[in-house]
This record gives sequence, C-alpha cells and structure tokens, in this order.
Amino acid sequence: MVSHGFQRYVALGDSFTEGVGDAATDRPNGVRGWADRVAEVLAGADPAFGYANLAIRGRKLLPVIEEQLEPALALEPDLVTLYAGANDILRPSVDLDALAAAYDDAVARLAATGATVLLWTAFDPGGSATYRLLRGRFALYNEFVRESADRHGARVVDFWRMREYRDWRYWDADRMHMAATGHQRMAIAVLDTLGLAHDLRPLPLPEEPATSRIERLREDAAWLRTSAAPWVQRRLTGRSSGDGLAPRYPALARPQVG
Repeated sequence: MVSHGFQRYVALGDSFTEGVGDAATDRPNGVRGWADRVAEVLAGADPAFGYANLAIRGRKLLPVIEEQLEPALALEPDLVTLYAGANDILRPSVDLDALAAAYDDAVARLAATGATVLLWTAFDPGGSATYRLLRGRFALYNEFVRESADRHGARVVDFWRMREYRDWRYWDADRMHMAATGHQRMAIAVLDTLGLAHDLRPLPLPEEPATSRIERLREDAAWLRTSAAPWVQRRLTGRSSGDGLAPRYPALARPQVG
C-alpha cells in the first residue's frame, strides 16, 4: 500500500461533483460520480483517509460559496476540489466579472489553508448544437479559472481540451450531465492531474447506434420533452433540481467502495 499523502478530501460544487448522471441506488441521492471514484482510490492507499462531498445539484456559484465554503474549511481538508459557475453561465444573463471575483475569493480562502486545491475549466460546447451559442461565455470563464489558479497555486483539470467528451456516449440521456463512462474518465483525469498513481481505466463505451435522421429527430423531441423543458420550467419558476436535497457526505468518512 502506497500512501498518496492526502487524508482529508472535501469536494464542493454542483451536480458535476455530486455525481448526477452516474446512477447508484445504494448511495445518498442515488448517485456515485467521479469524486466518489477518486475518494475510493485515495482510501485504498490510506486507512485513515476521510472524504466529504458537499456538492448539491442545481447550485449556482454564490450559493455554493455561501453554503459549502465554511463547512469545508471547518473540516480542515488537505485536498479540496471546486467546480461551480456553469449553472450561472447557462442563465439568460450573467455578470461574469462579478462571478470571477467571488470565485477568486473562494479559491484564495481555500488555498490559504495550505490544502491542495483542484479546479476545472468548463467543457467546450462547440460541438453541441444546443450549447455552442454560449461558447464565448465558457471561454471567458475558463480564463478567470486559470488566472485564479495561477494566483493561488491551484491545479486545473482542463476539461475544455478533453475532446473525447464530444462523444455523447460519455453523457447521460439528459445531455447535461456525464454518464458513468464520463465520471470514470473524469476520475482518471483528476488523479492524473494530481500526479497520483492509480489503476483506474476507462469504462467500455456502449455501441454507437446507427440511427436514421427520423430516429434522431425522435430522440431530440424526447430530450426536449423530458429534459430541456423541465429545466427551463425550473428556471422560470425559480426552482432547482437540488431543492430539498442535503449534501451526500457532509462529514469526513471512509468512502463506500464499489
């Protein structure tokens, strides 16, 4: 057993970090996700390792900071991950400069503890007919992330450059969250960015269906009805998919395995 040097890992964020899209009925909120997968690897190297996941789906950046930052600091992590802001960027309007200032302040406070801080750029939506109109927003957000990382000594998983995610087999049927294949690939990227030894391998991708144009149109119509329309409705009514949910693992504990 080789220790990776981390004993207290705390994950902050939204659905990306909560694990939405990676279904697991035996886990809190019914999901697993890349953070659980990373924690399982770290726990295998140190019997004293503890993991907390404070992320809640649907949260915008300011609620992530307001609800999760102080509890995270209280846990005295030596490794902390933060991904937030995508839910802000998807809104009709957003003040990216204000977003960047709040983000940078949060990163500064996390880095000041001496913990290793890991951040993400946003995924490049250029290959998506639905999200590519927001590509400029995501690119600017990424520059803010990189500036904060440089300023405070954080590490960055460059999601923007992970072109394999243009393959929809890495994504859940809602086209908003990663599937188990995507979460596994992200766990590998996290461990690699941290420079940690591991034996995780990509999950097999499902066969790509040979769909006709009519079948694709039917799939698009089903997606609009079951995923896009409910998302828009929540935005219009001020509701969130995370309403009523609590953090999956609010206190440090040994992660569930398997």
